[in-house]
Amino acid sequence: MEKTIKAPATSTAFTDLVGVDHPIALAPMAGAVESDLAAAVGNAGGYPIIPFSWSSRDTIEAELTSLRAKTDAPFAVNLCLDMPQEARLELCLSHRPNAVHFFWGDAAPFVKQVHTNGALVIQTVSTAIDAKHAVDAGVDILVAQGWEAGGHVRGMVATLPLIPAVVDMAGSVPVLAAGGISDGRGLAAALCLGASGVVMGTRFLATPESAAHSEYIAQLIAAQHSDTLHETDLYNVGWSNAAHRVLRNAVADRWLAEGRPGNNTRHRSGETVAMRGSAPIKAYQSTTPHHSMTGEIEALSMWAGQSVGLVNSVERAGTIIDSIMEHARAALHMR
Repeated sequence: MEKTIKAPATSTAFTDLVGVDHPIALAPMAGAVESDLAAAVGNAGGYPIIPFSWSSRDTIEAELTSLRAKTDAPFAVNLCLDMPQEARLELCLSHRPNAVHFFWGDAAPFVKQVHTNGALVIQTVSTAIDAKHAVDAGVDILVAQGWEAGGHVRGMVATLPLIPAVVDMAGSVPVLAAGGISDGRGLAAALCLGASGVVMGTRFLATPESAAHSEYIAQLIAAQHSDTLHETDLYNVGWSNAAHRVLRNAVADRWLAEGRPGNNTRHRSGETVAMRGSAPIKAYQSTTPHHSMTGEIEALSMWAGQSVGLVNSVERAGTIIDSIMEHARAALHMR
């Protein structure tokens, strides 16, 4: 089990509740967050959320066993509620996670089951109304996801106005800010707005522990803040009617230039553009460029938030967390 030298702990309502040193959670980026990255964040004092929304039973078993072997840090599992998750939830709970994080749906029907199994419930919300419903249902932690976030984004409100609105509605329930945060200044701003921490994704893609493809990481590092695109009907093969933010590429630019044509008429529709082992990856498929993929990686859905312009190098996850905490303390004049 890897041990790292961690920055001094910073206590918030969130860190006290889940039992970690720092108010930094790893976003559950499917296809990029596997046990290596989750363990690295946990060992550095952060809070890993590991995604299993599309995972097979064997993958869940293997990843959680691997994670337990690499860290004894608390962690959460993530499930997307845009599809049935009862079987995956039961399996994940058998591994005794610290929490279950629900996304893209209503966690209320699952709160009692999760609590009965000794875990906390985390839910992502995108409005204050959603936050009230979640709190009333007994959710323990809220993630307020702003429009700037990378990957799939349910709401249309920016992070800056969303955080205080959700915090005011949440009362004593800790709120984590997500969307457009990649450094210590972003953490400091979120804390000043009343959040108890942040959920970060894009920054942790550019780490040696990430499962993201090296070409994907190179594109992230080269990108500027204005190089992302928020759409619903672009990378919609496999998950339709789900808004998402990605890096612009030649596929997206042509689709935009042609007036956002539908699935049956757009350029290269149905073509195989990459492979993951023996599995073909189709054009416009909603899937993260994994390091095991071959083919036209640049044509794939390279998820990225608007803070991508702050991602300029590949650093180890522990180094990133230490740097974030150092700069947040400087911004807040923390001791």
